[in-house]
Amino acid sequence: MKALVLTGPGQIDWKEVDKPALSTGKALVKMKAIALNRREEWIRQGKYPNIRYGVILGSDGSGVVDAVGDEKDNSWIGQEVVINPNIDWGPDPDVQSKKYGILGMPVNGTFAEYCLVDVDRLQPKPFHLDFLQAAALPLGGLTAFRALFRQGELKAGQNVLISGFGGGVAQFAFLFARAAGANVYVTSGSDEKIARALKMGAKGAYNYKKESNYSDLWKTKGGFNLIIDSAGGDQVNNFIKVLRPSGKIVFYGATNGLPSKIDLYRMFWNQLSLQGTTMGNDYEFSEMLTFVGKHQIRPMIDSIRPFSKLAESFADITLPNKVGKIVFKID
Repeated sequence: MKALVLTGPGQIDWKEVDKPALSTGKALVKMKAIALNRREEWIRQGKYPNIRYGVILGSDGSGVVDAVGDEKDNSWIGQEVVINPNIDWGPDPDVQSKKYGILGMPVNGTFAEYCLVDVDRLQPKPFHLDFLQAAALPLGGLTAFRALFRQGELKAGQNVLISGFGGGVAQFAFLFARAAGANVYVTSGSDEKIARALKMGAKGAYNYKKESNYSDLWKTKGGFNLIIDSAGGDQVNNFIKVLRPSGKIVFYGATNGLPSKIDLYRMFWNQLSLQGTTMGNDYEFSEMLTFVGKHQIRPMIDSIRPFSKLAESFADITLPNKVGKIVFKID
């Protein structure tokens, strides 16, 4: 079968590899669609732990169960599924175990014609989504769901600010928060993305390249109960200023690096919280899919491409005009 493999430092190559062999507790999924994440590009660049060469990349994917290793699991055969990429989250729902990993590194992932996973990684594909839309969900959707609802404790009617609208996680945070009845605001460095967010129902949108402190927003909107961020850096202090008392910043990345300082005075006086978060546990993955089905949420898709264009598309993952996920159809 055809697979995209990390073959060396900074090197990804198409390889013809054997179809995975079934064993007890396993399921073989014929992949129908996959999605590209920044995680794969970070792995390619060597900026990820536990990197092994010769591994098939990819964490997001949907398909049809082709075969199972145990007769008791035969009911899965032929079912349309989305794959839960969590591996060994562990017993504590609040934090992952030391053994925790994600499909696609250091174990073989979804960027292949077939993917072998544990049967308990299978979830029925939401009925209202096609394979391409379902493939966009796992990593970004789960990260956003945990950030909003477990860590952020979002409630209907609250004000929430999503930074970096258009990114994989940020788009899901926007869609989920809007579906939950929150007043959703976004930031972006693109006027085009801002216009799109407003058209989709954002209460307000702010270009961080033109206004860094959101002072007008603070005066007119009363501040935020929750801010979801992936950039970090010194903008954290701007966010602290626009939080309501007892508000919270939940962050799932730090692409702008560490802040040079943190306004601890304002934080303790206003009872503010700065909360880190990761992808999410298995229960939250199931909850996320239920939520998506209940609210008929459809992921934003930036582009649909043939599987053969996957390797060359890594360069597009950080394009400033990209909105939503880049997905690939596997024939």
